[in-house]
Amino acid sequence: MSLRILLSNDDGIFAPGILALKKALDDEGYLVTVCAPDRPRSAASHAITLHKPLRAVETRLPDGSIGWAVSGTPADCALLGLDAICAESGVDLVISGINHGPNLGWDVIYSGTVAAAMEAVILGFPAIAVSTISFGTDLHYDTAARFIARELVPKVVANGLPRNSLLNVNVPNLPEDQIKGVKIASKSERRYKDRMEKRLDPRGGAYYWLGGLPSEEPAPEGTDSAVTAEGYIAVTPLHLDMTSYSLMEKMRGWF
Repeated sequence: MSLRILLSNDDGIFAPGILALKKALDDEGYLVTVCAPDRPRSAASHAITLHKPLRAVETRLPDGSIGWAVSGTPADCALLGLDAICAESGVDLVISGINHGPNLGWDVIYSGTVAAAMEAVILGFPAIAVSTISFGTDLHYDTAARFIARELVPKVVANGLPRNSLLNVNVPNLPEDQIKGVKIASKSERRYKDRMEKRLDPRGGAYYWLGGLPSEEPAPEGTDSAVTAEGYIAVTPLHLDMTSYSLMEKMRGWF
């Protein structure tokens, strides 16, 4: 039986990244169900909808297939897709992306893309989150899509993923023949500078716009930020257990 994949994202059901990834997965013969937000939900993190109903509307995609446009967050999409839409047909793997822009370092804390994959892991399913390293308009989504569909998915199927773990993938925005290779990378401490910009409205009232640029401090060798800057695809294993075991040991005599 063909591998059954639930595909989601945080950029919305018609985002170019998710459509490119669906095409690449379809081309490999996988059975793909798209369940994604009905509008952009970037930086939604792991929010879920508790105070109002969720709606999932059958939506025709550009390739003629049917997907599900969900009124909630990326995590909602994973939960709804697994527990309702695909409850009878089943799912073997969840993939979230391709995100428009990187999810490096601390980005994973804010990322709706990563959150959809994390929600799948919480529910007991293997998951992958994938992003491109650019916020521009001329993006090589096909590079990331083909890597996921042709290389990474077969390896995940063959080897499995440990319980409570997922893979976070960041792909340089380059043509496929310019990618230097793939490296397993740790998460960097990617920080932003000048994040809050104060502006004035036409009446002179102050308001603030969240933005900023990544810090120019060089990332340590072997981290996701460093690896992608060198032209390699970074594959970072993440684990849901955020316990600091080293700090636990230091605190043994506190109480």
